[in-house]
Amino acid sequence: LQSHYVACMAAILSQLDKDHYSSYIKAFPSRPELMDFLMETFILFKDLIGKTVYPSDWMVMNMVQNREFLRAINQFAVTLTEMFLSNSSFELQLWNNYFHLAVAFLTQESLQLENFSQAKRNSILAKYGDMRATIGASIRDMWYNLGHRKIEFIPGMVGPILEMTLVPELELRKSTIPIFFDMMLCEYQLTESFSRFEDEILRKLDSEVEGGRGDEQYKQLFESILLSCCQRHPELAKPGENFVALVTGLLERLLDYRAVMNDENKTYSMSCTVNLLNFYKEIDRQAMYIRYLYKLKDLHVSYENYTEGAYTLLLHARLLKWSDEANTATMQGLHSPSLHTQRQLKEALYNQIIDYFDQGKMWEEAIHICKELAEQYESEVFDYEMLSDILQREAKFYEKILKVLRPSPDYFAVGYYGQGFPTFLRNKVFIYRGKEYERREDFEMRLLSPFPNAEKLKSTSPPGQDITDSPGQYIQCFTVQPVEEAKVRFKDRSIPEQITNFYKANHVQKFSYSRPFKKGPKDPDNEFANMWIERTTFVTAYPLPGILRWFVVTSTTMTIISPLENAIETMMKTNEKIMSEINRHQNDHSLPVNPLSMLLNGIVDPAVMGGFAKYETAFFQESYLQEHPEDEGNIEKLKDLIAWQIPLLAEGIRIHGRKVTEDLRPFHERMEQCFGQLRAKVESQYGVREMVCFEDRRSGRPRSIAWGADWNRLSHAGDRQVLMEVTPTPKPAPRTSESEDRRNERKENRSSTFFGYRRQDVRQSISELPEPKDERQRLSRNMSDSNLGSSNGKQPPPSRDASGAQPSAAGLSLSPTGFGGRVKSASKGLPLPRKISPTVYETFLEQSD
Repeated sequence: LQSHYVACMAAILSQLDKDHYSSYIKAFPSRPELMDFLMETFILFKDLIGKTVYPSDWMVMNMVQNREFLRAINQFAVTLTEMFLSNSSFELQLWNNYFHLAVAFLTQESLQLENFSQAKRNSILAKYGDMRATIGASIRDMWYNLGHRKIEFIPGMVGPILEMTLVPELELRKSTIPIFFDMMLCEYQLTESFSRFEDEILRKLDSEVEGGRGDEQYKQLFESILLSCCQRHPELAKPGENFVALVTGLLERLLDYRAVMNDENKTYSMSCTVNLLNFYKEIDRQAMYIRYLYKLKDLHVSYENYTEGAYTLLLHARLLKWSDEANTATMQGLHSPSLHTQRQLKEALYNQIIDYFDQGKMWEEAIHICKELAEQYESEVFDYEMLSDILQREAKFYEKILKVLRPSPDYFAVGYYGQGFPTFLRNKVFIYRGKEYERREDFEMRLLSPFPNAEKLKSTSPPGQDITDSPGQYIQCFTVQPVEEAKVRFKDRSIPEQITNFYKANHVQKFSYSRPFKKGPKDPDNEFANMWIERTTFVTAYPLPGILRWFVVTSTTMTIISPLENAIETMMKTNEKIMSEINRHQNDHSLPVNPLSMLLNGIVDPAVMGGFAKYETAFFQESYLQEHPEDEGNIEKLKDLIAWQIPLLAEGIRIHGRKVTEDLRPFHERMEQCFGQLRAKVESQYGVREMVCFEDRRSGRPRSIAWGADWNRLSHAGDRQVLMEVTPTPKPAPRTSESEDRRNERKENRSSTFFGYRRQDVRQSISELPEPKDERQRLSRNMSDSNLGSSNGKQPPPSRDASGAQPSAAGLSLSPTGFGGRVKSASKGLPLPRKISPTVYETFLEQSD
């Protein structure tokens, strides 16, 4: 029925010529009646255009209808200009309806010729022409006819005019884009700014481009036409230039976002979303900023990137205050209107953030949020029930840090080279944070899936200009190592490995990649002598993890590591690895012994170990020092690292002997024999080192070896002797009440003690079980050392400082490589044994057990 009605109306309109329209308009007895007729006609036409009563393949009927509507709209436009434009007769709503009708006619689907086949397009152009250009010229002329009335249509008409200019027809764009400058000029002449126009076009541009309108040609036309217009008006030259840069920057990001928005792999849509929300933050458009924050959060949650989702929500929470101010519509985001105040909304966000951090195993971050909530519950709102809940959640997070396994993620450097990539990726390098247990092969497969035609570069060196300027796509991927920032609060302290490991791979902004190369004369017997390292350090725009699993590299530096420095780093890593294994086995006695066996045997067995001899041949010769006198300090560091490896190996072998099975006992004895020879050689040449370990008295907290890398503090092995204090076991205290027991337990939990391991002889294995007589003699010698320091008054025993965290300077030394412990001369003899009382001996045996 409706199609018949439209067909009849089109037939009637087709019979009307210009004189008929003129006579019909004059037939109205009064202006109000004519205005009502035009109002109703504009509304009717707009309604019929929007409904598309004919099927899309009825080309002839659609074109006939549009041709007659176009003739009628243009005739009514003449009536508007003649009868409703003067100051006394101007009708704002009538003109407004006309503009909306004309734009709706221009943007209707049946007139978008670029969507048709070439044959169909040629047929339409030959018979009906491009009606969009005709109505566009009419809209432009009607706008300029408004004169000083234009300001009344700003910002209301910005959106419809923008929609019209986005139609992909070149001549139409060229004729209508200048309307924007006229709007800018009109507002500027009245207010000396065009902020209302700017706000509206930025807001409308976002929805229009996301809806599929706009392209690179439009961005270029917009920039060139408006800049040309602004240059002809000196007062608008600078602000106009800034405005054009703002809009083109937004257009570029919106087009990138739209290009990847519908991809199956949402990786790159996340990047484009971040680019947009950062842009809106820079230009202070809070509503749009929050809108894209939640788009990003939803993307992360859909991919189970809970850590990144938490950091994204945190950006919204940081905009809110702990106050009872009412939420604005822009602040509310997608949350329920029942959260009336900023405090309520921020609390809801914080609870969601804590859940996301918990799911992402970022318990350290969740604890920070818990502490802030606890402060509010305790000191601001006095809600002790909520305080109790949040403190219990916080306690569980502390427990998870120590007890739940958290694998450290791998990091990858990825370069996108070639002009075939979108602008936000083209010729840029990114650092990616891998998923748990993700292999590089799996990561590369996921990386290449959106670009099936991309070629993977095999070299890790930066590509040349022939690659970066080529029209193709080249992807480079390799693993990088996070560079941990020094934590002052952890320095020179015994920190559980579960705590320190977190900071080695999180909150990191620097990453390094090392590439070995040979330089100088080759030595086939000693590869260490000319093994140089080219180390590239990447700095990202933001620390990882963050609101993305990857960030662009903002700066790159390259340094060359000499063979001696490389040897120092290698020894340092080896010692750290031994110490890590020791602490792991002390923390968890159920761990299998095989990894420890392989590590220790690879170092102490001469059949597989040759590092010390290689270093001595390469760097410890007099000829090397004469050629490189500047390396004297580094040579001492390397010697010191070699010396410090002995007590680490001793502790490792002791643990290995305690856990090894009978089947592997011959293997352990062979390792002990090799270690005894190695120890005698190292201690005779580089001195004796004794590690100081920390042991916490709390149940469930095993001891751990202290380590604090500090290469700036140099302490050479002296001739002084370091004595050891043996603390007797206190007598049993009388029975106390249960509350006193708990207080005493808490008090004791806050204390810790040092213990040092002393060997019986440099050639005796650390895990040998001596006869009672030998054990008594060894303990007597140890005790006599203690008596020397306490009875003769010449040297006091080692003591603890006020904090209980560090031994006194009298007994401990920090090596240039950062190991804390006792340093002895290589040539100084051991003290002679003295007798020990049976009571003290029995007490010491109890402690040892």
